[in-house]
Amino acid sequence: MAGLTMKELAFIEDEIRAEEITAKTMNWCASQCNDMELKTVLEEIAEQHQLRIAELSQYFNRAGKLQ
Repeated sequence: MAGLTMKELAFIEDEIRAEEITAKTMNWCASQCNDMELKTVLEEIAEQHQLRIAELSQYFNRAGKLQ
C-alpha cells in the first residue's frame, strides 16, 4: 500500500465513486421497473456494486488511506 502514488489513489477513489453511481442508478432503474424478474436482476446488480464499494472502502480504511 505504501507504494501507491497520489495519482493511483485518485484513480481508486474515482472507481469507488463510479461504483456508487452505478449502484444508485441500478436501484433507481429497479424502482421504475414493473417487470418483477427484471427488477430482481437490477437489484442484484446494484447489490454487487454496493458490495464492491464496501470491499474497497474496508481495504483502504484498514490501510489508513481513505477518510
